[in-house]
Amino acid sequence: MRIGIISDIHSNLEALTQSLAALERNRPDRVMCLGDVVGYGASVNECCALVRKVAAVTLLGNHDAAVAGRMDYSFYYDAARHALDWTASRISPDHLEWLRSLPYAHRLEGIQFTHGNPVVPDAYEYVFAIEQARELLPHLDALAEVNFIGHSHLCKAFALNAAGDVTEVVATKFGLRRGYKYVISVGSVGQPRDCDNRASFVVYDSDARVVEFH
Repeated sequence: MRIGIISDIHSNLEALTQSLAALERNRPDRVMCLGDVVGYGASVNECCALVRKVAAVTLLGNHDAAVAGRMDYSFYYDAARHALDWTASRISPDHLEWLRSLPYAHRLEGIQFTHGNPVVPDAYEYVFAIEQARELLPHLDALAEVNFIGHSHLCKAFALNAAGDVTEVVATKFGLRRGYKYVISVGSVGQPRDCDNRASFVVYDSDARVVEFH
């Protein structure tokens, strides 16, 4: 099965539209959204509607949770807090109820999807550096074989094994090795923070066990 994985759209309709067009050319069998559909950008309802149409599963990102009243965001920095207030004042009641219904995590056979740290998905902790990946080692048994995350807006991949080895995978396309578990951050559609202003998403071929960043 070919799975297209998007995350961190942040109400950027132009980026979402172009990303989905590019993703469609890769012929995914299903599309997964790892959350933060809203926040920052202006096209709140349009992005919600489009994600609801194309994604088989959408997870609850921290910005989604904030707008939906499922978390306190008073400690966020001013720009983010003001954007969330603005979003909450514009979102339609139907889309608001949808955000309130979203899960923190989703599992398929050998695969887990979360917005942030896969061990505690409702805490929205970041995993974007090898030091943070090492902190997952005590929880290795709880991890799926491959764990897709968003939240950091970075394209990152880490391989962990029971011997305590943690390595960063530096490749845009790579196969999964037996005996390792992987944590893969898929980047951001709507607000990249990796010094590359292009939107990003991932395609995972679960039969071939191949991950590719786009």
